[in-house]
Amino acid sequence: MINKLVEKMENLSAPIMVGLDPMLDFVPKHILEKAFSEKGENLEGVAEAIWQYNKGIVDAIYDLIPAVKPQIAMYEQFGIEGLQVFKKTVDYCKEKGLVVIGDIKRGDIGSTSAAYATGHLGKVTIGGKTYRGFDEDFATINPYLGSDGVIPFIDVCKEEKKGLFILVKTSNPSSGEFQDQLINGKPLYELVGEKVAQWGELHMGNSYSYIGAVVGATYPEMGRVLREIMPKTLILVPGYGAQGGKGEDLVPYFNKDGLGAIVNSSRGIIAAYKAKGYEKYGAEGYADASRQAVIDMREDLKQAWMAAKK
Repeated sequence: MINKLVEKMENLSAPIMVGLDPMLDFVPKHILEKAFSEKGENLEGVAEAIWQYNKGIVDAIYDLIPAVKPQIAMYEQFGIEGLQVFKKTVDYCKEKGLVVIGDIKRGDIGSTSAAYATGHLGKVTIGGKTYRGFDEDFATINPYLGSDGVIPFIDVCKEEKKGLFILVKTSNPSSGEFQDQLINGKPLYELVGEKVAQWGELHMGNSYSYIGAVVGATYPEMGRVLREIMPKTLILVPGYGAQGGKGEDLVPYFNKDGLGAIVNSSRGIIAAYKAKGYEKYGAEGYADASRQAVIDMREDLKQAWMAAKK
């Protein structure tokens, strides 16, 4: 799957991932009203609205990008109905040829870690038949518990030819409370990066490992250091757009061949119709606004890369 993801990034000239993280206030009023009239003003109605909202965005952008990243918490908040929409969204995106990164940020040990890995990336056999749970292509995980929490995921990934993105340096302001602390003169995030590179050797693709890293867009100098520490690691870069990251900040995350990183934007794409510069689309044209936001993001990244090479 890592080979497919890298190939799609190259063919589309778009190292872009769209975070399908629906908040209720992102969903246009006309979609909500229609869903409520059909299903009721309840969890089932909300789930239907989110599904239609997601579907409209995916239909508008699937030919421009290689991957999407649905954040499971945005679905879990609506209970079982929300999780059913998460699964429908995963399946629909895969039908459209998109690589799906399940943003689940799990972190546990032993049989619990293995169960999480099976539920999101693997399969179970019941009565001689095989069933898959959520069936994403990649998952995000938290490495705080060490190898005991990561290796069970890698074992499932090797069997399924799927992958992981492991949290290394996150984009939130308080991340430094732990991640920047010095241990024997090195910040913790560098030690985690070194470990991710080691884990990556256990499950390699053609040019990059199936074991990727998450490094926030708001820390470009740290990105530069981690790029050197993890040369064969695909870096998932959150924090573009709404969290302040710009194309020019992201150059250090890429290798000299222009590969090695994929940049995520969530609300900057899926709620673009609410943002300055996209007002003309209105709520009815929310999906068209999302498409234009992807095109603008792609151009921003392209211009930043060309400027850096001069």
